[in-house]
Amino acid sequence: MFKLLFRLGGWKITHYLPKEIKRCVIIGAPHTSNWDFMYGMGALKIMKLRIRFTIKKEWIRFPLKRLMQNLGALPIDRSSKSDGTKKSTVEAMAGLFDAHEELLLLITPEGTRSRVEKWRTGFYYVALAAKVPLALGFMDYRKRECGIDKILYPSGDFYKDMKEIMAFYSTKTGKNPHNFSIDRTFEV
Repeated sequence: MFKLLFRLGGWKITHYLPKEIKRCVIIGAPHTSNWDFMYGMGALKIMKLRIRFTIKKEWIRFPLKRLMQNLGALPIDRSSKSDGTKKSTVEAMAGLFDAHEELLLLITPEGTRSRVEKWRTGFYYVALAAKVPLALGFMDYRKRECGIDKILYPSGDFYKDMKEIMAFYSTKTGKNPHNFSIDRTFEV
């Protein structure tokens, strides 16, 4: 169904994740509509990628457990560590890479379909902590193109890397263009 919807929508995939990359954090942007999920799932099926995303462990239970797992949900556990402190979301997500030999983890840094001026930056720190690359995934509604275009290995120079990421996404158009903004803190 997703592949058919993708094709009927006039979409094309212009860039693919290199086959040698088996572990990475994929940035998904722009994210301005629920349609992003439908077309994105079609693209992923065509690209034959098993993308995973994180969700609170409490959501992986009856009656949603099987559906969420089939969609690619990975529960994150932020329970207390041995010293009594809670794991951060970044720690919990980076830890997933220790548990999986292959993991393509999708993160939408806008965090919502509404317009945000500041992106959540946990995706960067997850990739840095897990020592995996960032893959810049996109959906450009103006051109009806999508894919995974650029691979960026976090250098640890957060500001420089974020400028490069924002330069890439500054040319992309969401379904609701008024709801998409790059993080102007890192504007080129």
